[in-house]
Amino acid sequence: MSILWMTSLRPIGKSLENDKIQELFIKSVLNINKKIVFSLTQFDDDNVEKYLNNNQINCFYNNIEKKNLPQGKKYSNKIMLEYGISQFLDNEYSYFVYSTADIIVPSNIFSKIEEKRNINNNKEFCALVYPNILSKNGKIQSATTPHYGIDIFIFKISKESAKKLQNAIKYWNQYDWGINDNFFVSVCELLKIPIFNIYKHTQIIKYENDFKTVKEDRSWQKSSWKENQVYFKEFLKKNNLSSLYATGSYHFLLLKIFRFKDLSINLIITYFKFYSRVPFLFFKKLVNK
Repeated sequence: MSILWMTSLRPIGKSLENDKIQELFIKSVLNINKKIVFSLTQFDDDNVEKYLNNNQINCFYNNIEKKNLPQGKKYSNKIMLEYGISQFLDNEYSYFVYSTADIIVPSNIFSKIEEKRNINNNKEFCALVYPNILSKNGKIQSATTPHYGIDIFIFKISKESAKKLQNAIKYWNQYDWGINDNFFVSVCELLKIPIFNIYKHTQIIKYENDFKTVKEDRSWQKSSWKENQVYFKEFLKKNNLSSLYATGSYHFLLLKIFRFKDLSINLIITYFKFYSRVPFLFFKKLVNK
């Protein structure tokens, strides 16, 4: 069994903290007892190619010069996906994975998926983990804290489905930060495949990046997210998918990934914490208006 793992690394040598996080990520993936091939698309990111060569990382490596992106843009997950799908179609892989590079992946994640009959009865599916367990300022947060963000999507899909996705993203643009988890949840509906949240079987530790060093503050993230929301709405409309993927926030996404069979005590507590804040958020919006 071989797995194509799509991600992108931050520049190396600019932030000791980010370098350590990425090193932990790479090691955790390589500790999985499967043949892993990385699909890495970079955007003139310092020292990444040198790191990959020095550590003999098995990967497809593509570098897109920043001058080929719109002015002021740093990277594009859409371009990453274009390369990843092409590599998936040109080779034989059992799984196609998208993840961020700031997580620790359990070494047993695929064995947990494969031992679950309700998952493997499906020829095609998507497995994900929500919520992450956040490591912030060196401290592990509660396992039931409902953080925003789904940082790993494990797809078991046919080449026919991959070609369908390849055609669909011709009508999608994405640059810099935001919309990825919304997009990949919508892809499951596009491909008509079931979603399984495997949180109760295996958990993901998520590290908070050093955003200051790479100049990605909260204001930049919000601006980037809003711009990508416009592109995403066009994608949803073109593919006859609900606009709520772009406008319903995580309240909609968590409903889309909800399955009774996936529930555990901790996940029930997480959902309760998340949705118990809805009245407060609704009141806050009214006050702001």
